[in-house]
Amino acid sequence: MAQAERTGGPVIRNGLVCNGPASITKGTPGTRPRQHVISSTPSTATISLVSPLSSSSTSSSHATPSSTSSQAHILTTISPSSTQPPVGPRTLSGPSVCTSTSSAASSSTAQCELLLNEKFLTRLFWYFYSGERRGLAQVCHVWCQVLYQPCFWEGITPVLHCSELYRCSPNNLTVPLDGNHSDKQFVSLNNFSRCGFDSFCLVGVSDLDICEFIDNYPLAKRGLRSLSLKRSTITDAGLEVLLEQMQDLVRLELSGCNDFTEAGLWSGLNGRLEALSLSDCINVADDAIAAITHLLPRLSELSLQAYHVTDAGLACFSSRPGLPALRLLQLHSCWEVTDRGAASLSRGLPVLRTLSLSGCSKLTDEGVEAVVSGMRNLRSLDLSWCPQLSDITLEALACELPGLQEIVLDRCVRITDTGLGYLSTMPSLRALYLRWCCQVQDFGLQHLYSMRNLRVLSLAGCPLLSTAGLSGLVQLRDLEELELTNCPGATPDLFPYLARYLPHCLIIE
Repeated sequence: MAQAERTGGPVIRNGLVCNGPASITKGTPGTRPRQHVISSTPSTATISLVSPLSSSSTSSSHATPSSTSSQAHILTTISPSSTQPPVGPRTLSGPSVCTSTSSAASSSTAQCELLLNEKFLTRLFWYFYSGERRGLAQVCHVWCQVLYQPCFWEGITPVLHCSELYRCSPNNLTVPLDGNHSDKQFVSLNNFSRCGFDSFCLVGVSDLDICEFIDNYPLAKRGLRSLSLKRSTITDAGLEVLLEQMQDLVRLELSGCNDFTEAGLWSGLNGRLEALSLSDCINVADDAIAAITHLLPRLSELSLQAYHVTDAGLACFSSRPGLPALRLLQLHSCWEVTDRGAASLSRGLPVLRTLSLSGCSKLTDEGVEAVVSGMRNLRSLDLSWCPQLSDITLEALACELPGLQEIVLDRCVRITDTGLGYLSTMPSLRALYLRWCCQVQDFGLQHLYSMRNLRVLSLAGCPLLSTAGLSGLVQLRDLEELELTNCPGATPDLFPYLARYLPHCLIIE
């Protein structure tokens, strides 16, 4: 993006005309100093601590310390029980009373100092969840300073909606209904940068909003590694600016973004991306896969929910240069993909370990056999919502992929007890999902009793399983999770029995 000229006129960024970066008001209006009030009772110290945070830093994040718009008055009372003075009408005097009063005051002072000790607070705050830390950061300046350390917010992704990115300017307090932000100022994101957030989720933003975010978030150009855009109106030009300016970005998610095209992917994608997710984007089809396979050689994770992808698009995976580093591939609800397209996957993904073909309803047993024949490193396979698959698929899995650790077969309605017999020969299988497999019966369930390495089992919605058959699952002593939701055979008397013999298992009723 060309440098914005600070002349007061409109700024052009890669074809985008905007009014330049918003002027951010420095300081924290509405902040009041911390108050320390000592009550008349010597043994009780009452501390009233007022929030130091600015009310302008708002967000709807999963756990962000700067997302509360109102001042918080948190009253903390410290009552040392060992120094409580006697209560009554009598008046006591003498050295003993003076000593007790002095001891109580010293104890209260020591505890107050401890609650303001940064080393102690750093260890204490690890016992709280991120949502609780968000409130604790508003107690006082010392707590705020401790909690704004990046180590407390690792793995947390703030979620910001478009309406929360702007505040009304002092000259115009009316919020425009047409989405025009010309009379509004972009909020300060300095508190987010203090916490070191390297991941953000923006909802409902436009190209201009993204440009403002890049200009106003100190870590956007250097430091931001993951970005998710949901239900946004980003165009090809905005996508190009985003990927050009955010030079440390390695993970990108676009969900429900219908204004960019495949041409934007060709012009915007660059080789540093390692993870890409495209879902519910109406313009994503075969040419998008061609752009991904040609421009992203370092890609290790790819997730696509694209209804218009066909066999021609999947053929790009087997062409050069392909995606030699891809380890996770999710193709959800690709309704037009057939066995021919699925066979292309086995020739161009040598190190793939996780594969999902969920919702590929045209896939048959022959297609699955072709896929697994060339993927000996596969460890997780999702074939849910593929109604044409039968026990032949499970036989192929048992023969070709003995090292498979997780299988998802939800809504595979043609799976029978015979297929479960094939699965029981897989020694490495640790997680098996059979939700709503309506032909599975007690006889098939008996095959699973011998799978000692099984840790997770889901039988939710299986209508033909009886209480007697389910009670035999107590033989799986190392089972950690068992799901029996909407299972008619899971009677109220069964759950105490399972809990007794599987004490370490989470049983989902």
